[in-house]
Amino acid sequence: MSSPPKTLHFAVFPLPAQGHMVPMIDIARILAHHGCTITIITTPVNANRFNSVIERAIEHKLDIRVVELELRLADVGLPEGCESLDMLSSADPWFKLLGAIDMLEEPAEQVLRGLSPAPDCIISDNFIPWTTDVARRLNIPRLVFHGPGCFSILCMHIATSTNMFDGIESDSQPFVLPGLPHRIEVTKLQAFGNSKPNTAKPRDPDTSEAKTYIERVREGEKAAYGILVNSFKELEPEYAQELAKAKDKKVWCIGPVSLFNKSDLDIAERGNKATINEHDCLKWLEGREPGSVVYVCLGTLTHTSTEQIIELGSGLEMTGVPFVWCIRNKTEELAKWFSESGFVERVGDQGLIIYGWAPQVLILSHRAIGGFLTHCGWNSTLEAICSGVPMVTWPHFADQFYNEKFIVQVLKIGVRIGVEIPVVMGGQDTIETLVKKEEVKVAIECLMNGGDEGEERRKRARELAETAKRAMNDGGSSILNMTSMIQDITEQLAVNE
Repeated sequence: MSSPPKTLHFAVFPLPAQGHMVPMIDIARILAHHGCTITIITTPVNANRFNSVIERAIEHKLDIRVVELELRLADVGLPEGCESLDMLSSADPWFKLLGAIDMLEEPAEQVLRGLSPAPDCIISDNFIPWTTDVARRLNIPRLVFHGPGCFSILCMHIATSTNMFDGIESDSQPFVLPGLPHRIEVTKLQAFGNSKPNTAKPRDPDTSEAKTYIERVREGEKAAYGILVNSFKELEPEYAQELAKAKDKKVWCIGPVSLFNKSDLDIAERGNKATINEHDCLKWLEGREPGSVVYVCLGTLTHTSTEQIIELGSGLEMTGVPFVWCIRNKTEELAKWFSESGFVERVGDQGLIIYGWAPQVLILSHRAIGGFLTHCGWNSTLEAICSGVPMVTWPHFADQFYNEKFIVQVLKIGVRIGVEIPVVMGGQDTIETLVKKEEVKVAIECLMNGGDEGEERRKRARELAETAKRAMNDGGSSILNMTSMIQDITEQLAVNE
């Protein structure tokens, strides 16, 4: 008589950044829904951000626990409570927080050794490389999770693992990335996702520490058993296949994981707590014609300057298009402009302004939304795809320029606003990156109107939304991939016994 199948126990290590943590919490819940035991290792502030979602999952008999570990923030020069990348000021280098996360290796291993049942597999964000060593010492496999999709991961792999930019002085000359199914051109700046990499001083601590960390990330990924990607096979089939070849690893596309959220509460509380009541937001949208509203949000890690916000607001006003505008931080300088310029009075009921965190999935999925002006973060990109909403693309840094090329050139569901030069991650807009109000107006009008070409974009966006839903339904490609991954890990453990 055969023994019953083993219940796998996954230890999940999300990176404390909203764009990485939100999908990993969804992945944890999906795995628990498949009958797995889940332990999420994070910090108190981050645990608080998703505790209500986890509590509801536990109420539905999902086997999930959360272990909170304290970060030694003072040791790296960060204030207490600064536990997520979106909480860093523009003056705080991102590697400081990663340094504090590094110090969690020993306490995290102690936690894992004390768990019962013992963990069978670690799922770790790619940017937590020390989990490689913990997995090795525990003799269990490690899967890595990347924030972006297969297209962008593959593009970054090609840009960083080849010598195509060696000896190239020009930051603005476009080059074709070799070995891709589509002709994709990038500049040196866009390829590395940060402004002016060749101007950094060799002994600049920001530069040297960052390079060392990235090298550790690469080595950690090489040792990983496989890669989990928040995407679906039908969205980027050639790129999923090419990524597996390039990395020489198994790649499982298991998304879009946002579609696992069915209740309005889970959707509204996905990530941080919204600063607007979702009912008030939906009530405002209910009064609009279908497809008439543009949603505007530039992400959680973008430090938009007051000058840029003014240009963006002025461009929105010039269009006359109804808009929902999420502004991350309302500074005194910005508040003064809003009060003295008469902007709020002039736009009146044309616009709804949200300060802080918005219930983005609820907004995008509303029938009134006809377009999304986005920074091209992968979560936002997928959420727009799932809602069948075409995009105005406004990338800032990291993988966002690759995501823009995927949206505009591969999927053909976007309109570029025209940004060519990245900003430093966590830094503010510069003269070189400032988008003028006229450019905002032209891009939004092209997206929302656009004639036959615009209708083709909307049609493709709607078709992709249906495909995404099928991927996450029973028997869909992503559900089958998740089942395949669980089976694979089970077999791998049997081999190691």
